[in-house]
Amino acid sequence: MTHAVLGLRLKQQLTLTPRLQQSVKLLQLSALECVQELHQAIAQNPFLEEALENGDTHSQAEDADSTTSEDLDFSSVGAGSASEDTPDWTEWTAAPCTLRDQLREQLLVLGLTERDFALANLIVDALDDDGFLRQSLAELAAMEPGIASGELETALRIVQTLEPSGIAARDLAECLALQLNALDGDTPERALAIEIVQSRLELVAARDHERLREALGCTEERLRLALELVRSLEPRPGSKLGSFEPRAIVPDVIVRKEKKRWIVSINSAIYPRIRVNQQYAEQFRQVREGETALLAQHLQEARWLVRNLEQRFLTIQRVAEAVVARQRNFFDYGDLAMRPHTLREIADELGLHESTVSRATSHKYMATPRGVVAFKRFFSRQLATTSGGSCSATAIRALLREFIAAEDRRNPLSDVQLTELLADRGVKVARRTVTKYRRSMQLPAVDFRRA
Repeated sequence: MTHAVLGLRLKQQLTLTPRLQQSVKLLQLSALECVQELHQAIAQNPFLEEALENGDTHSQAEDADSTTSEDLDFSSVGAGSASEDTPDWTEWTAAPCTLRDQLREQLLVLGLTERDFALANLIVDALDDDGFLRQSLAELAAMEPGIASGELETALRIVQTLEPSGIAARDLAECLALQLNALDGDTPERALAIEIVQSRLELVAARDHERLREALGCTEERLRLALELVRSLEPRPGSKLGSFEPRAIVPDVIVRKEKKRWIVSINSAIYPRIRVNQQYAEQFRQVREGETALLAQHLQEARWLVRNLEQRFLTIQRVAEAVVARQRNFFDYGDLAMRPHTLREIADELGLHESTVSRATSHKYMATPRGVVAFKRFFSRQLATTSGGSCSATAIRALLREFIAAEDRRNPLSDVQLTELLADRGVKVARRTVTKYRRSMQLPAVDFRRA
């Protein structure tokens, strides 16, 4: 017999206020998305208006601040408020992450040994965008000396237990079988569906249900249920995570050279110049009759939007200036001079959280004399050279493009030869890395480049 018990429990919890939620949202939006958000806010909030005269965002913020919070009572609008100078607010929420980021987060909570964790990360790094492991375990073992064959097999089984089901499969049959094995044991015709995906997929593809039924020795009804179960599975489990929809590109910042200095400025021409309508705000202060909670909320949201928009511009500008300062050689000499560096280096330099820099660079673009460049392109992987230094993945891609452009069309360079040419330049990379970079640049294989 159960008994009800009363008790007290003390708990601490971080909660994002509406203003901080709006700040996070604005910072991670692309330029076009931000413009759409501003136009929608102007249409819905009576206290917001678009200024027709020229003015900078600083004057807009001053207009917003001219109506102080002391003039209004917001106690009925909502509980909780944040300090105006709350630092590092973006570290309280997770930045958008890719498939590999999500898999690594799951590995962290499994309590693996350091060795198993490193090997599982090796498997995760080798996955393609669909979540498949296209390389053999022997090739992966050759990358790191001292790896036993059984260790990678164990690491693969660990990764295959992660979500989404079917991840890290080596072929379609294994992918579907992993998803079926993850279902409840009492799922109708699960065992028959597993047998189909493991040994009869070619008959399913040919839609030869008669031969399939004879080979399995089952009834037509059981076969129908099993096939419906197979069709409900995801053949590309990693495709829905970390995907990016193609969209029009509008640069967020403009980089130009003035007297041997690279100058960074926000592309403010694309944004509507919003401000708080002071006439409406003044009338609201004077009228205290009736229900004012909704209007008070609109006025508070209008102030937040103006201030958060200014904070968005300031953060993006600071990050862009730090990137340009570190990558000055790229702007002077091109891709071959690209330096490798990480988000954490920029975050430490600016005194920001790494997730803040991640949001400030996500889906953001920079208009430069060398074209429109994505912010993320400046954060490339670091690879070692034979001289003991390092070079970026962007520089290696530029070298590969240079080698392929200068090759003899009657006898084009294979990936092995491209690897050797890079080694002659002092860059140590594996053949599979060259293949991956060549494919990412959408350059065809050697047989398709032969004239």
